[in-house]
Amino acid sequence: MMKLKLAAIGLATLLSGPSVAAAPEAPPTTYHYEQVDGIRIFYREAGRRDAPTIVLLHGFPSSSRQYDALIPLLAKSHHVIAPDFPGFGHSDAPPPVEYEYTFDHLAATTARFLEKLEMTKYSLYIQDYGAPVGFRIMMSHPERLQALIVQNGNAYREGLGPKWAKIAEYWENPQAHPDVIDAFLSFEATKQRHIAGTAHPELYNPDSWTDEFTHISAPGQREIQSALLYDYRTNVASYPTWQAWLREHRPPTLVVWGVNDPSFIAAGAEAFRRDLPDAQIHLLDAGHFALDEKNGEIAELVLRFMATRAPH
Repeated sequence: MMKLKLAAIGLATLLSGPSVAAAPEAPPTTYHYEQVDGIRIFYREAGRRDAPTIVLLHGFPSSSRQYDALIPLLAKSHHVIAPDFPGFGHSDAPPPVEYEYTFDHLAATTARFLEKLEMTKYSLYIQDYGAPVGFRIMMSHPERLQALIVQNGNAYREGLGPKWAKIAEYWENPQAHPDVIDAFLSFEATKQRHIAGTAHPELYNPDSWTDEFTHISAPGQREIQSALLYDYRTNVASYPTWQAWLREHRPPTLVVWGVNDPSFIAAGAEAFRRDLPDAQIHLLDAGHFALDEKNGEIAELVLRFMATRAPH
């Protein structure tokens, strides 16, 4: 009987005694809407509001959902905001006769969204369409930018992959090239934006491209996305202006780039060195949506950069 009691005491001590400290739990992500100039903007938020803020700007044809796995890792030490642009995700998608789908307008709406949230100091994480939106915001409000994180967000002509030659024909004469829009919005193109070039397709969740394709196949989306693709020509024309701004302002910059991206090729990452010689540039064995397979590595790079290079 005594041995049984001692065994029970030992088991109780094992279960209730000192143990290895658990890693701090990630703050929950919360989901909200904010009315901006008659448009309902959806956004994700996590972390303490008194911590340094990182604003995550998404790409095409995704939404703030592309940052679902990244947000909890950043939010342990930062305040994170990730909005959906008008026409994307859960934000309103009014027809083009009611909302002009240009990158100027997306940037203006996003800037006003941040002002409504009283965000006066922040770092920007920009990817794909988030890059032209982000560049417009930072140029309009340079005093608000604390640091810049670029992930497959192009600002140099040498970063444009071969497919952009066909898109340039569409810019010259949109009515003559409906095939460009057909290809741009196709299921196969939507899938390949995720898996093209990867050696690890098993790491990619098919829900990403099936959900994105469902969204861009919805009524009205062809008109919205056609307008934005046509307006993308203004981004390429603005590259020299953006580069001059970088040279003048020299924001602390981290570039993390999936080198297997066929749309924005690796030369676009290396080109940042010309204007930002102090930028940290990391080329990763990943594709356009590099977070799909390098989420932990990118989070570690961002957190290390924010701790050592970004103002607090």
